[in-house]
Amino acid sequence: MQIVTDTGMDLHLPPDQSPEIQIHTVRHSITLDGKMYFSGFDIEPEELQKLLMATSSYPTTSQPSASDFASMYQRLAVADPDILSIHMSSGQAAPSMPRTPEAHVTIIGTKMLCTALGWQVAAAARALKTGWPLDQILALIERIGAPSGSIYTLDDLKYLIHSGRISHMKGLLASLLKLQPLIGVEHERGTYEQLGTARTFDRALQGLIDLMLKYHPRGSACACRYCTLTIHLRWTSCMS
Repeated sequence: MQIVTDTGMDLHLPPDQSPEIQIHTVRHSITLDGKMYFSGFDIEPEELQKLLMATSSYPTTSQPSASDFASMYQRLAVADPDILSIHMSSGQAAPSMPRTPEAHVTIIGTKMLCTALGWQVAAAARALKTGWPLDQILALIERIGAPSGSIYTLDDLKYLIHSGRISHMKGLLASLLKLQPLIGVEHERGTYEQLGTARTFDRALQGLIDLMLKYHPRGSACACRYCTLTIHLRWTSCMS
């Protein structure tokens, strides 16, 4: 079996915890100033940040197409037709299925993003390396996802306004009042939800810490045989 994911996933693990089998990645595209890049292939986050700081243009992003997924599955099926495809939403890859009858693809939509999705992908890869059957790997992915989540805040709302995720009027008012949103990804539909607001960016960071401690007290652990995460938070309070 082979594992496929996409660049909605971030895999930030120390070398001793990184999977020993290859994870195949279908890439999102980013267009800025008329040039298209593929995330993690010909541009890294640090490079994109520098480009954004140097331009007044806004980037546009595109999810991988059904053809992108089909091409990946067809290429991999030559070596092994059994494929586990792990993404935020199963709807991303599902349209490619009629095009790849030669591949036996199990598509999982975890409703997770970024690092939380990366934990699931990495754990699945390690379990596969050890010889776990598919049903146990799927149960492991669900077990890791249940207590996991993604939360973030932004110092500048202009990209959210431009993308339409918040209205221009709401964004303008928030900017004038110096309100920073606390945003999460809810588990049922994998959609963004507002968890609160804070005056100033420093208070928003403190708000994220408070949310984390609400659900995961310091020193608590989410552990299983192939994935261990212990929460240790150290910070200086942003609140005066």
